[in-house]
Amino acid sequence: MEYHKTEDILHVKEMLGHRSINTTLIYTQLITFDDADEYHSATAKSVEEVKQLVESGFEYVCDIDAYKLFRIRK
Repeated sequence: MEYHKTEDILHVKEMLGHRSINTTLIYTQLITFDDADEYHSATAKSVEEVKQLVESGFEYVCDIDAYKLFRIRK
């Protein structure tokens, strides 16, 4: 999960206490993620809506037209 969140293999290696990066690579390949089923999404059009989503733990994804898209892990 940590690797999926950070995409930093060296951080995960240190976090797990592995001596070899090869061990960490084995563990990170054990789990696959299907992003479409793992997130709730939300849109914001105003600064206040953006503020509420960020304070609720949503992360910014991108802009589409006049909307900002956010997601949060289920």
